Amino acid sequence: MQGPRPVVLSGPSGAGKSTLLKKLFKDYENVFGFSVSHTTRQPRPGEVNGKDYHFVTREEMQKEIDAGEFIEHAEFSGNMYGTSKGAVQAVQAQNQICVLDIDIQGVKNIKKTELNPIYISVQPPSIEILEKRLRDRKTETEESLQKRLTAARVDLELSKEPGLFDLVIINDDLEKAYSELKEVLLE
Repeated sequence: MQGPRPVVLSGPSGAGKSTLLKKLFKDYENVFGFSVSHTTRQPRPGEVNGKDYHFVTREEMQKEIDAGEFIEHAEFSGNMYGTSKGAVQAVQAQNQICVLDIDIQGVKNIKKTELNPIYISVQPPSIEILEKRLRDRKTETEESLQKRLTAARVDLELSKEPGLFDLVIINDDLEKAYSELKEVLLE
């Protein structure tokens, strides 16, 4: 996989990764490109196939995984998620820096590949603030919210592993977090 060094952004749901990425893509639309992940979950209102995710069946995704077409994949809340080689190559073909939004399982899997990205963890100031952000979205059932909070606790614990991330951003102030993200990426 040729082209500029990719960027892996990781962190629990509700930490602010999507908000930071939207700002980044708005300010530097020709510099960065988003790797569109595959998922077996149903689209949420407003999500577009091929833009937000490639929405596929479990069978389709498993077939491609078995064929070695994925850099990483994981299962979360009964749905499969993953990054295909093709998704990264599509961004690199545009001569853009590929940004991947990946969970901690995916980060560990990518460490075993030759991708060599910059690893950035975006984290909430606290679990309490994370819970409030998730509740304010109003997209979760109580059960799925609890699953996300449990996953977030594990994610935050695992992300403390020395050397796992090149940068950890605590997103308690959006402008400050965005400035830290830009600083490391514009190098």
